[in-house]
Amino acid sequence: LPGNTGVTVIPTGASLGADIVGVDLSRAIDSAQFKAIEDAWHSHLVLRFRDQRLDDPRFLAFARLFGELDRAPIHAGDKVEDPYPEITVMSNIKVDGKPIGNLGHYEAEWNTDMSYNEKTPIGSLLYAIEVPPAGGDTGFSNMYEAYDTLAGSLKRAIATLQCRHDSSRNSAGELRKGFKEFSDPREAPGAVHPLIRTHPATRRNALFLGRRRNACIISLPLDESEDLLDKLWAHAAQRRFAWYQQWKVGDLIMWDNRCAMHRRDAFDPASRRLMHRT
Repeated sequence: LPGNTGVTVIPTGASLGADIVGVDLSRAIDSAQFKAIEDAWHSHLVLRFRDQRLDDPRFLAFARLFGELDRAPIHAGDKVEDPYPEITVMSNIKVDGKPIGNLGHYEAEWNTDMSYNEKTPIGSLLYAIEVPPAGGDTGFSNMYEAYDTLAGSLKRAIATLQCRHDSSRNSAGELRKGFKEFSDPREAPGAVHPLIRTHPATRRNALFLGRRRNACIISLPLDESEDLLDKLWAHAAQRRFAWYQQWKVGDLIMWDNRCAMHRRDAFDPASRRLMHRT
């Protein structure tokens, strides 16, 4: 890139994603490097930094360059005490029979992190500490392109509609601690957001779907809401909008929750997977 920042951006060639080369995140990032990284993030939605060696303080220091950090979200089980409450441990590992992290080894469906909150995080960072020999790949999907390629009739139909985002379950479908079962999506707890959101930096429109389970368009009868959401999800989940990350130890991925969704493949529960997310 111009400016002699030492930052090289290598696009994946897919609908989104790029590798950032020439940056050691264990060291301080200067303002020129940060600007190059942030510009690449806005252009490519998902960035990968390979071969990093980060402790938690350094991981958090890099993340804080992009804004104030959220505390870890509500878990399915009891949260293990942690000196870094902004970090969520994503793992299937158990110690003394108790899970040390969240999501286990299951498949995680397409979702946007913490979209069930009124104020949603602009992005997420996920750092690989242990990875299984196979499986556990993470897919990312470009919601700019999903919106841009919608039929004109669907764009008009959703122009002013809002959707409720269920807060009772995580992306693996597990009921979070303190929430009750329900069968009618209209009873779901969680925040309401427009189906179309405009990115404040790029000024581009993107679909903002959260996740499919228990979603409900609040101004429509339930059958009409279900039919419209099924059409939107069938379109947004197409492979042409996606890119998949095959993890290696030392990979750090950051993605823009305002314009990209993500999912995870299941993996062998006998394998170990340990990731830190903020």
